[in-house]
Amino acid sequence: MLNKNNRILVESIKRLLRRGATTNLRKIVNKTHAADLSIVFRSLSVAKQLQLLEMIRDTEKKGILFSELDEDTFAALSNELELEDIVEVLEQMPSDDVADLIGRLPEEKSDAILERMKKEGSEEIEGLLKYDDDTAGGIMVTDFIAMPQDLTARKAIERIQTEYHDVEMPFYLYVVDEYGKLVGVCSLRQLVVVAPETPLKQFMTRDVFAVGTDVDQEEVANLVERYDILAVPVVDENHRLVGIVTVDDVIDIFREEATEDILKMAGLGEGYIETQNVFRSTRTRLPWLLASCAGGVMAFFIIGHFEGTLHRFAFLAAFIPVIMGMGGNIGTQSSTIVVRGLATGRLNIRDIWSVVGKELSVGLILGLVYGLLLGSVAQLQYSTVMLALAVCLAVVCSMSVAALVGSCVPMLLARINIDPAVATGPFVTTSIDIISVYFYFSIATRFLGI
Repeated sequence: MLNKNNRILVESIKRLLRRGATTNLRKIVNKTHAADLSIVFRSLSVAKQLQLLEMIRDTEKKGILFSELDEDTFAALSNELELEDIVEVLEQMPSDDVADLIGRLPEEKSDAILERMKKEGSEEIEGLLKYDDDTAGGIMVTDFIAMPQDLTARKAIERIQTEYHDVEMPFYLYVVDEYGKLVGVCSLRQLVVVAPETPLKQFMTRDVFAVGTDVDQEEVANLVERYDILAVPVVDENHRLVGIVTVDDVIDIFREEATEDILKMAGLGEGYIETQNVFRSTRTRLPWLLASCAGGVMAFFIIGHFEGTLHRFAFLAAFIPVIMGMGGNIGTQSSTIVVRGLATGRLNIRDIWSVVGKELSVGLILGLVYGLLLGSVAQLQYSTVMLALAVCLAVVCSMSVAALVGSCVPMLLARINIDPAVATGPFVTTSIDIISVYFYFSIATRFLGI
């Protein structure tokens, strides 16, 4: 949902476009931050997007705009732009952002863009493209400050002033040996407070948090969060420094990972549904909803199996929705707690039995509370003690098993390297519904003496 300022901006630009007020549009477009313009672009046709893009004077600003656009919007816009215009913008962007954008394009077009880029820039981008998108190598920046360990503080400052004035992350100076291997790091504050002739190796921090190029981006983000650092150095298999992952990329990682987990938990895959067209959105949701449909069919057969019970005691049907709902709710709660705990590192796979035991205890206690409550309602409504006991016991069993399944499945999935977020989707929810119905009718049949 747009905030008030962005809503006003979108409405104002649309109104000026309709009126053809080019002069006013040009002023607004060039004064507005590229991140805010990307929000405007989502609600415009490609023709209008091109019209606004031509008004932006600063090529660097166009690059920021490109990096902020979602995948479908950028793909549609790039199809209408000349390759030379795209190359001009990409050459002014950080290498990691360029690699991300080129990775979204068809292979034929991305190859054509790389051919037209300057040799040095294209080689750097191709080097990044060889890594998977969700690894440290795929998101790292190759523009960083690195100097030999024998260099003095004075010489280091002079080199920063002459060679590194355009570097993206100037807060850390990485120290390497004669083979380019990472041996330490120092901050700019350390650099200016020590004696000018002090070698870097005498005051650098040797305990450096570094990651390999194949480390998952989520692990990199957790490292930044845990140690409150602004960048993480990335090293190759020989421990040579090849890039850094900056904090702005880490923020994007947290947002992407959180969005991906939420979509998986809702049974929507892991793509951005809100930016997809009707056909793609339908195709994405269709297989996930198949589990719910199959579960409904299984519940139908289970209820049909107890048709005799329902025929004699029709009032049993009144408690089906609430028993299924209570089981489904606590199952979702348990799985959400476990999935989030695993994602943030607060829970470990080795803790499976303590986690499952805790959630099972919680499910049992809550089941007793709500079982007694619903049993009392059944007693007051139908004046049947056995029905009240059956409802009470069914709720206890349903909520206990749901908590067990909801906590156990994510832990087991994580153990076999499957994203545990899928455990809160339709598969687990539907299985809990089936279990709840089966327990309810089995207990009711035995208690009512059928």
